[in-house]
Amino acid sequence: MTPSKVLFFLCIAFVAGILLESIVKIPQIFVCGIFVLGIVLVFSSFFYKKLGFVIGFSFLLLAMGILRVQISEFNIANDKLSQLNGKGPVVLTGTIINEPDVRDTTQNLKVQITKSKSTVLVTAKKYPDFKYLDEVKLTGKLEAPMETDDGAPSGSYKNYLMKDGIYSVMNFPKVELISEEHEYNVLSYLYEKVLFCKQKIRESIQNNFLPPQSSILEGTILGDNGAMTSDLKNKLNITGLRHVIAVSGTHVVILGSIIMSLLLALGFWRTRAFYVVVIFICVYIVLTGLPASGVRAGIMGVLFLLSQKMGRQAMSSRIITLACAVMLLINPLLLVYDVGFQLSFLAVLGLIYLEPIIKRFLLFLTKDKGKDLLGIASATFAAQIFTLPIMVYNFGNISFVSPITNLLVLPIVYWLMVFGFLASIIGIFSSVLGWILSVPCWFLLTYFVKVIDFFSQPWAMKTIQNTHWIWLVILYFVIIFFTGFLNRKYRQEFL
Repeated sequence: MTPSKVLFFLCIAFVAGILLESIVKIPQIFVCGIFVLGIVLVFSSFFYKKLGFVIGFSFLLLAMGILRVQISEFNIANDKLSQLNGKGPVVLTGTIINEPDVRDTTQNLKVQITKSKSTVLVTAKKYPDFKYLDEVKLTGKLEAPMETDDGAPSGSYKNYLMKDGIYSVMNFPKVELISEEHEYNVLSYLYEKVLFCKQKIRESIQNNFLPPQSSILEGTILGDNGAMTSDLKNKLNITGLRHVIAVSGTHVVILGSIIMSLLLALGFWRTRAFYVVVIFICVYIVLTGLPASGVRAGIMGVLFLLSQKMGRQAMSSRIITLACAVMLLINPLLLVYDVGFQLSFLAVLGLIYLEPIIKRFLLFLTKDKGKDLLGIASATFAAQIFTLPIMVYNFGNISFVSPITNLLVLPIVYWLMVFGFLASIIGIFSSVLGWILSVPCWFLLTYFVKVIDFFSQPWAMKTIQNTHWIWLVILYFVIIFFTGFLNRKYRQEFL
């Protein structure tokens, strides 16, 4: 067994331990038993079979995954700030540690409390404006997060916030600005400059475009959806295009794959195209303000392109699994409570295992005609097939027109981002030049809006409520079985 294969199985064991503890709470006595069994198998392998060495370490990594979740849950249970939830008004001082999330009438502030270093999510009125690193004084009542909320996927909103280290919320407290003098380190200074540039780009977009074009462009380039109306969000959900205007793993992975296909079609060598796309993804994540979800999505996208460049399916899956294990070592709550993390991982697996089969099958049917469009189609279908069960389970929506709308819209997303980026940047310095460059972008956005309006019909989406988790298991069993079957039976034939 090669070292890379050994590492792959060890990563799988660690992830399995995290999943097991997240679903079924394992008593400490059983964890100790798994540790002892692993140690016995490791030592026995020196005298008997070498395979026992790998199995033994797999049991040790399984136990470590369980313990990693238990340690995280222990820290949550002993958080000092959360112990004040529901106990009456409190006065707290802290620093805003993220870009304020501004909505139609409210804004959400993530405030790190000075004394406890815990984070509280504050829902405040839209005005006055607050900025990243502002020091504020909060007077109000701490509450535990609600179990459900419109802003989270189905399931526990409390768990949705818990993965980000937020165990307390304050709804409309008195918020007083203490100081606008910010204390910096290197990272916070750079992040503040990124947010400053992001705000300038946002203002430039709003100067050159009117809604809904402006809100679509903000979402596509900056990952912002706060300015979107509920009607536009609903249309995007119906047409299956919500991922285009969000910083998601699915969006980054599909976009990276499409840009790679376009660059290869333009005559770029694969190595050069790889570096161009990596730079593009990095710039895009920076423009969105470096949110944690965006950074994870960018990592998954770059790793997929790296594995694609290496050209080996088995090695690709091992690289992605290693990245998954490292991310879960840092934050084990991502596996169950972060839908974006799940979608990123599944979209990459779809592109690794299913996309080549779909692409070769489509090329076989069309006699190698329209390779560029078929490359976009195969990437879209593969990612959507692998992510569909998770989407239905968490959001309860099935879009019947999603394959069509994605084929119509995704080819223009690259050019939309290029022209939109140029128009927005130049518009900061010259309103006239920014307006001139915004003209081609306006046509693309108008086409985008027309597609949304045409396909956002009531019959185009089916809502399925309270999907049982057993269906999730069954659907992924079917997808994995048929993907493996197609890889074994037909891949060599198409090659």
